[in-house]
Amino acid sequence: MSQTDADAVVVPAIGTGGSLSVIRSLGDAGYTTIAVSEQTDPPSFSSRYCDRRVRVPSPKTDLDAYAEALLTLADDDAVGTIVPVREPDVHVLATHRKAFADRIGVLWPTADGLNAIHDRTRLFAHAERAGVSVPETMPLDEVDDWDKERIVKARYAILTDDVVDSVPAGTVRAPPKTVFLEPGDEPDIERLTESMGHVPITQAYVDGTEYCFRGLYHEGEAVITTQKKLVRGYKYPRGPSIYHEAIDDPALEAAGRALLDELDYHGLASVGFIRDDSGTFNLLEINPRVPSSLPMDIHAGVDYPRYFWQLATTGTIADEPAYRPGTASHLLRGEAVHLHSVLREEYPLATRPSAVSTSYDIARSLIEQPHFDYLSVDDPRPFVRDLTNTARSILSQK
Repeated sequence: MSQTDADAVVVPAIGTGGSLSVIRSLGDAGYTTIAVSEQTDPPSFSSRYCDRRVRVPSPKTDLDAYAEALLTLADDDAVGTIVPVREPDVHVLATHRKAFADRIGVLWPTADGLNAIHDRTRLFAHAERAGVSVPETMPLDEVDDWDKERIVKARYAILTDDVVDSVPAGTVRAPPKTVFLEPGDEPDIERLTESMGHVPITQAYVDGTEYCFRGLYHEGEAVITTQKKLVRGYKYPRGPSIYHEAIDDPALEAAGRALLDELDYHGLASVGFIRDDSGTFNLLEINPRVPSSLPMDIHAGVDYPRYFWQLATTGTIADEPAYRPGTASHLLRGEAVHLHSVLREEYPLATRPSAVSTSYDIARSLIEQPHFDYLSVDDPRPFVRDLTNTARSILSQK
């Protein structure tokens, strides 16, 4: 559906730099930004670029009500598209894709296309057909050799009643955390299966550095691509990215394009890989939405929100971005969590780095790369709100 006369965009307001960046980018470009959230005071609500704030039901507890709230907003002729920033968003948008397509510009996968990504067994099968390297993967209950380093994780990226019987209808659950196993450490398969709610998968552990390929696709064709290197994660073994650098690696580009081409992808996606000692990029997962570390791409000259809008509403983009590899961005509170991890935590299969060298690396990168996911002189209130929300969360757990 063409939305060339629309000037408003709906953005779920959650606690990520990706959500905030969409509002800042499109608000600065002159579009009306409608931030929706089940939360009382997400950081994006505090942005000077947020024009409207709408409370909606939580997709975690009522997917149908959340979908109905988004459809009601989409009924407004001024609304051109909705930008998914988390898995429940894209799940709802894909499930009700036809209804949304009758109202707004759609730039996300079909329900089956999304299932091929969220179901990691299907995803890895697609990767193998595309010639993309995948760590040895199998259902947990089929493993008969525990003499190697392994991880155990959920088969599904999100858990709904469609895939897991224990999840109540109309709700969504995040999968349990990944379990790391030392060689010879045979897990309690029955207990793990019960805690996951389904038979999880196990993979050979791949040691290396995490990278992401970003792709904005339109009907199976790549329109814009970028790449990210995870320099530091929340935890020293990795975890979500908190210091990220824009790079340009032809092998990463080839692997990311091959997989999204194989999936005939439509929308914005971030494909995660681990590069091992041989230089091979091994697939981790696909996030079929705005990535949390999107501010890095914008600092590097690629304004994905603006191109997302253009592609969703007109089917084309107005100009080519000037990508600047080498640009990096920080999530400041994440840097503190990373340092705490180095000082206080132990993880199997990962060597803890020196606290002194880590502190030096953080300080040097802050000086050399003064770009941030939340902090902005032009729009400071979301940064303050994020810190306040984080402090409240920590205090409530004590």
